[in-house]
Amino acid sequence: MSLTTGIVGLPNVGKSTLFNAITKKKILAANYPFATIEPNVGVVVVPDERLDFLNDLYKPASLVPTTFEFTDIAGLVKGAANGEGLGNKFLSHIREVDAIVEVVRCFDDTNIIHVEDVVDPIRDVEIIELELILSDLEIVDNRLNKIGKKATMSKDKEIQKEATLLIKLKESLEKNISIRKMDLTEEEEKIIKTYNLLTGKPIIYMANVSESDLATGTNEYVEKLKEFASKENSKVIVVCAKVEEELSELEDEDKKEFLEALGVAESGLDQLIKASYSLLGLETFFTSGTDEVRAWTFKKGMKAPACAGIIHTDFERGFIKAEIMSFDDLKEQGSEKQVKEAGKMRLEGKEYLMQDGDICYFRFNV
Repeated sequence: MSLTTGIVGLPNVGKSTLFNAITKKKILAANYPFATIEPNVGVVVVPDERLDFLNDLYKPASLVPTTFEFTDIAGLVKGAANGEGLGNKFLSHIREVDAIVEVVRCFDDTNIIHVEDVVDPIRDVEIIELELILSDLEIVDNRLNKIGKKATMSKDKEIQKEATLLIKLKESLEKNISIRKMDLTEEEEKIIKTYNLLTGKPIIYMANVSESDLATGTNEYVEKLKEFASKENSKVIVVCAKVEEELSELEDEDKKEFLEALGVAESGLDQLIKASYSLLGLETFFTSGTDEVRAWTFKKGMKAPACAGIIHTDFERGFIKAEIMSFDDLKEQGSEKQVKEAGKMRLEGKEYLMQDGDICYFRFNV
């Protein structure tokens, strides 16, 4: 499973520049609204030092890391949900992503036009939030119109449950309350999953600052954004799109030196990946051998058969056992043989909860 995110923001906030940097794709990043019309999709490798160790140990014919997929859509403006700037079309491109990354301008620059004339991160966030709410409201209304009468006349309890929930969602959205801020039950979350509501998705704010503010990681705009985000338990990552673009052209060693010179611990992309994994409760297990070493992304709390199913549905269907060692044990012992001799290789059954860093060999029969 590849982690997918949709990048949103107003025009001229550094969204496409940031996308260029993190995916190394040279798309149009222009100083005017709607420079990006079609969605741009980019895939980046999730950095994991454990893969480097496994690669050195097994020397496999193939090394496959996990990936992170970004979809960059055109800058949104007021009225986007009603079609301004083709906004509703753009929003449809990110309905199926796991999370939303909102790039927020937190720098002054008279050479770069702000679509609202003055830099104000909170106003910008509220504009985007309203457009996402209106877009979701349209979906909820359409579904309610479709099943409303049927729910009233039918004795089908599932239809009635869905209609009741839709009314609850509609009332919330009409009060400008996002779905992610609602207290929904596990059953309600399951019902609305297929709607792909944008305001139900977790959100991370990327505060785009000037290079001079990157070392301190803050300015008055960033502090306002952090205060706003804290009220909804969202994360703010401070980046400089221009710096990220420069980093994207460098080799790993040069990147480290450049970041150290700027007084920054890690790149915005690495921060974003870590924050996204944490936000979505994602972890990594590995399969390893001389043919292939591969990293696999799974949701925390998944059991061994479900993780086996990420590799192939037959693995889950015919699951027997999982032969597992932890990465830490392998690194400490130095080889699979020594892990076994130390009694740290385990056979786990169907109820085993997978752990981050597990190295697995699945036994199955179909």
